[in-house]
Amino acid sequence: MNRNEPLPLDIRLMDRATVLLLVMLGIFAAVAGARWLSSRSVFAVQSIAVLGDVTHTNVPTVRAHVVSRVKGTFFTVDLGQTRTVFEAMPWVRSAVVHRDFPNRLRVNLEEHKAVAFWGAESEPRLLNSFGEVFDANLGEVEQDQLPRLAGPNGQGSVVLKTYHLVEPLFSRIDVPLASMELTGKGSWRVVLATGAAIELGRGSSEEVAVRAERFLKTLTQVAVRYARPLSALESADLRHENGYAIRLRGVTTLTDTASKKQ
Repeated sequence: MNRNEPLPLDIRLMDRATVLLLVMLGIFAAVAGARWLSSRSVFAVQSIAVLGDVTHTNVPTVRAHVVSRVKGTFFTVDLGQTRTVFEAMPWVRSAVVHRDFPNRLRVNLEEHKAVAFWGAESEPRLLNSFGEVFDANLGEVEQDQLPRLAGPNGQGSVVLKTYHLVEPLFSRIDVPLASMELTGKGSWRVVLATGAAIELGRGSSEEVAVRAERFLKTLTQVAVRYARPLSALESADLRHENGYAIRLRGVTTLTDTASKKQ
């Protein structure tokens, strides 16, 4: 046969089929080998290193919440699912998971930084520094002097911003805030550490802060006029357009005759 003559079509097709079959066998063998190798016990996840500025997350906590739920080996473990498992732990705000060859995982955790209690006293909820609400064991809160903030769902950051604007105004006259609430109708209310309740009215964070500052500038003068300390303040209502109403302990605007009639 003349070597320069092309091979018959059936032979060429057979050669190509053979090459294709060999390639497919090679791929199958490689995949099977990779699966076999990745399933070896030497690659089973042996430990998880926890990094980050963590206070409430420790080895017993990780062992209780995470280890039993991490499935697979170094090669097959689902990092996204593992991240979700970590972020479901109490106090964990976010997690980033990495593989460390040959059988370790490394996770960088960011914990919630509690800045306030959130909602009713019976609810185990806290507010973090980003204005996000999270659940936690309140017995693990180190700061007993955290204020209590409250508001509609999704308004944590707004309430926290307003608190940061208003609280320093009251602290200047040594009557710190104990709580602040944004009601469902959009009105602001604060309670002082002395127990006095103050209605701040509606408005943005900045508008409420201006209204509170204007009130506090005259409150001292009113207290002095009636010879009462600031701690004598029982309540105040700043929702009036051109003024405010206050109640001071031991002070009445009623005449003696009117008091007797009542």
